[in-house]
Amino acid sequence: MTKRIIIFLILYCTGAGTVYGQHPRDTMNHDHPAFSERVRERYSLVKNSIEEYPHMDVSDPDVLKAMRIVPRHAFVPRQFQDVAYRNHPLSIGYDQTISQPVIVAHMTQLLDVQPDDRILEVGTGSGYQAAILGELSAHVYSIEIVPELSVRASRTLKELGYDHIKVKTGDGYLGWPEHAPFDKIIVTCSPKDVPEPLIEQLKPGGWIVIPVGKNSWNQQLIIMKKNKRGKLIRESQYPVRFVPMTGKAQDKD
Repeated sequence: MTKRIIIFLILYCTGAGTVYGQHPRDTMNHDHPAFSERVRERYSLVKNSIEEYPHMDVSDPDVLKAMRIVPRHAFVPRQFQDVAYRNHPLSIGYDQTISQPVIVAHMTQLLDVQPDDRILEVGTGSGYQAAILGELSAHVYSIEIVPELSVRASRTLKELGYDHIKVKTGDGYLGWPEHAPFDKIIVTCSPKDVPEPLIEQLKPGGWIVIPVGKNSWNQQLIIMKKNKRGKLIRESQYPVRFVPMTGKAQDKD
């Protein structure tokens, strides 16, 4: 009898461990009303405007799944609710935008997020890109220089159950050294070149996906990779147009 009780306790504890050891995206409360609203529009957006978009290939099944799950309408201002699932950027106030969904998807695919990656996002904005990352990684850190947007995004993410995404108000040019080094870094605003602090906070073997350019009409999306020996390799992707990075970046030539 004693032996049976001991075996039962071991099995019970092991079962509990698997529950608490699950990835946040597996235990997230997708019964929240915002996740159940407008599901058909999300699926239509992914199928018609991302999977079949002719100018860039987005085929990673995890990225596509994340794009179908995250309710974009929860991250846009009320006046744009009706057009939240159209494939174009929208204003979120303070001269900032929520990016075109296909760009969000493609940049996320380029990042190649793994479940245990430590991810830094520079430019939280609405919080939508952070939520997509939060479906893919258990460790997401996001910085926003506009206090009002930082507070709003943090509140929205918490309301949707993304408790593992950490948001702070600060100058993204400087990164987040307290949580470095990072496996991957994604930047959603455009500095004139890749900020040195971000390169320093990147792990060997990791990479940064970032738009760079001297002005909004001359930007390229690039991947900056740091190999195991710390050497940097720069790969250009395609022309883009993002809002400029502010803060410390303004002081750089």
